[in-house]
Amino acid sequence: MRLGAHESIAGGLHKALDRALAVGCEALQLFVESSRSWKTKPLSEEEIRLFRGKAVKSEIYPILAHASYLINLAAPDNILWQKSCRTFINELERCEALGIRYLIIHPGSHMGKGEAEGLKRVAQALDKAFTVTSGFQVRILLETTAGQGTSLGYRFEHLAWLIENTSNKNRIGICLDTCHIFAAGYDIRTPESYEATMDEIDKIIGLRHIHAIHLNDSKTPLGSRVDRHEHIGKGELGIEAFRLIVNDRRFSDLPGLIETPKDETLEKDRENLAVLKSLVKPAKIAKAVK
Repeated sequence: MRLGAHESIAGGLHKALDRALAVGCEALQLFVESSRSWKTKPLSEEEIRLFRGKAVKSEIYPILAHASYLINLAAPDNILWQKSCRTFINELERCEALGIRYLIIHPGSHMGKGEAEGLKRVAQALDKAFTVTSGFQVRILLETTAGQGTSLGYRFEHLAWLIENTSNKNRIGICLDTCHIFAAGYDIRTPESYEATMDEIDKIIGLRHIHAIHLNDSKTPLGSRVDRHEHIGKGELGIEAFRLIVNDRRFSDLPGLIETPKDETLEKDRENLAVLKSLVKPAKIAKAVK
C-alpha cells in the first residue's frame, strides 16, 4: 500500500505536492479547487504546467482529488442538483487537465426524499458526467460514508446499486473509508470481524472495485453513524484494524490516505504516517535456490 495524506492547496495546487514530500507521502489527495465555495476560476496553463512538472519529479503516485463538500448529486432540489452537476463536471475537467487519476466524491444526501429516490438522482448525475467527459481517463470513486443525517453510501448495497445502474462501469469505483464504515456499523477491529466485513464487501460490491482507501480512526463508536476522524490508533478503531488493512495483500497496490486532524506544522501527518509504516510487515525474502 502506498501511504499518503490529504494536503492543502493553499498558495497553489503545486504546494500540496511540497507538503506531501515534507511529511513523507508516497501518494497524495488534494482538492482541485476550493472545497467551501461555488466560485472558481479556470486553471491557467502555467498552473497546469507547474503541477504536472512537480508531480513527475516528486514520484508521488497516485494523485487523487476529493470533490467539493458542497456538491450533492442526490439533491431533490433541481437548482442545487444542476449546480452540483456543473461543479462536479468542472472538477473532472480539472483533474483531466492536471493528470489526476481519481476523483473521490460522497454519493450525496437525499434530504428526506428517501434512499431509493436519492440513489436514482446520483445515478442520473453520474451518467450526465460520463456523457460530458466522454473519453476522459479520470475515474470517479464513490466514497463509503458514515450515514449521518440523510447521507447515502453507508450501506455497501447503495454503492453496488450505483455501480450497476450507471452507464460506464470502467470509470467508476469505490473509495473505502475505515472511519466511515466503522461508524456505519461494519467492524474491522479483529481478524475475524475484519475478514467478515471484507467478505461482505466482496459479495455485495466486489473488492476489485476498491481503488483507494482512507485510513482514519474514529472518535465515535461502532454504528454511531457520526463521522469524526481521529489519529491512527487513538480512537475507537484502535491500532489492530490498521495493522490488518495495511498488510492485506488484496490492497497492496492501492493508495492508503490519511485525513486525520492536522496542525500547522503538519507534524501530526508525519506521526500518523510513521505509525502506519511501522505496522507494515516486511516482505518475506525468498531463499536463493542453489
